[in-house]
Amino acid sequence: MVTKNQIKLVTSLQQKKYRSQHKLFVVEGKKSVSELLAEGLIPFKIFIDPALKGLEFKETVAVTTRDLKQMSGQTTPSGVLGVFHMPEPQESIQADWIVALDAVRDPGNMGTIIRLCDWFGIKHLICSPDTVDCYNPKVLQATMGSIARVQIDYMELPNFLKTTKLPVYGAFMDGENVYREDIPEKGILVMGNEANGISKEVEQAIAKRVSIPQFGPKSAESLNVATATAILLNEIRRNS
Repeated sequence: MVTKNQIKLVTSLQQKKYRSQHKLFVVEGKKSVSELLAEGLIPFKIFIDPALKGLEFKETVAVTTRDLKQMSGQTTPSGVLGVFHMPEPQESIQADWIVALDAVRDPGNMGTIIRLCDWFGIKHLICSPDTVDCYNPKVLQATMGSIARVQIDYMELPNFLKTTKLPVYGAFMDGENVYREDIPEKGILVMGNEANGISKEVEQAIAKRVSIPQFGPKSAESLNVATATAILLNEIRRNS
């Protein structure tokens, strides 16, 4: 059965500083836990409500519904909670398109963008240090397991963008119509903060400004960053 120290550890992982300290993160739900295991991520412990029959995982610990509610970040726990080791950093993947996020703060947007990267076959996502933590429980819930198939790194974007040999595209309200652009086979797509867009420092390293044209009335101020990412990735994959 689960111990008090294990409950304390799992509960602490709701906070970024403890995730960073222990190099562990929490994923909830049978599907998400199964996907991470299938992709080779290493489990620390997997806590399961014994009432759920037929579930077989490595490093399994039985947990009561009461304890699981204490450990879970969800209002209604699913009955399966996995604690995983964070993957080791890997070399940058520059053989295809990369998505870069500049201070994207909303966990739902972040999780959706990770999922979009997985859908469109984007293997590498680079984030500025002030972008929301990819191991935030709300981010992980929104990824639906896609985080296991996308390499995510945090770094200073201006330095990276200024040294890369890939063409750098940025999403701007006043950029060139993306539907009229000749899209290369590989490059970097930079998406900015929900409220302020791409920062001035990052903008200096962007070679091509692109935008999604608005066809409806001008009452809509802008697109949600995750929605804009979906449209731009679709256009990239359609042409590259």
